[in-house]
Amino acid sequence: MIKHNIMLRGKLLVFFLFLGVVSFATNYKPFWGQTGHRVVGEIAYNHLTKKAKRNIEKLLKGEGLATISTYADEIKSDNSFRKYSSWHYVNFKVGETYESSVKNPKGDLVQGIKICQQIILNPNASDEEKIFHLKLLVHLLGDLHQPLHTGKAEDRGGNSIKVKWFRGKTNLHSVWDTKMIDSYNMTYTELSDNLDYFSKNQKEAIQKGTVIDWVNESRELAMMVYDSAKIDQNLSYRYMYDHFSTVKTQLKKGGLRLAKVLNELFG
Repeated sequence: MIKHNIMLRGKLLVFFLFLGVVSFATNYKPFWGQTGHRVVGEIAYNHLTKKAKRNIEKLLKGEGLATISTYADEIKSDNSFRKYSSWHYVNFKVGETYESSVKNPKGDLVQGIKICQQIILNPNASDEEKIFHLKLLVHLLGDLHQPLHTGKAEDRGGNSIKVKWFRGKTNLHSVWDTKMIDSYNMTYTELSDNLDYFSKNQKEAIQKGTVIDWVNESRELAMMVYDSAKIDQNLSYRYMYDHFSTVKTQLKKGGLRLAKVLNELFG
């Protein structure tokens, strides 16, 4: 009887440990901004030319832009890709533009995008090299449109600004990366479907300019984001009401501008 009870307890322990692992795997989000990046990729795909779409699908062997959009975050856990870490952001002093700023010798968001474009256009680059840099490019164009990826170096793009989201401890960067998008509670396909509507004039206006123009625009928006919250402030429904429209606008811009860049490269 005693032996039976011990075996039963052992089985129950294993069972509950299994449930805990499943729960952890289900709720743990190892990479920030998956939904946002996938929305950008999905909108971009919908605005590719037929030629660009055909060439990209051939290179990626069927993988979609939404699928590959999170790759650059996924490889962060591999130290062999550490040299690409600085490509996810660009920092410069208040009052400066990207053109007038001191450039990061390790590379930055603008330099990373430029290198990706060069390799994709290089006839001597292998398909493997082009696929890798296309995956990075799709992600980096998304990062460019999250304002705090063009934030201040001293607070690591808002990562050091501690706030609360519905009383849970977090930071300002995470609020703009994931918290508002997750609170909206839509899948990336639902969100992209709801955002993907533009007149011809709206589309043309959004796609105007260069990567550097878009970085400077995002930087101006970042300054607004810094002013939107105080340290340790509890952000909730009102913050979402005031700022989620900006998040949606940035996702739309990211998708359309990514489409422009890819059409120039592939179509």
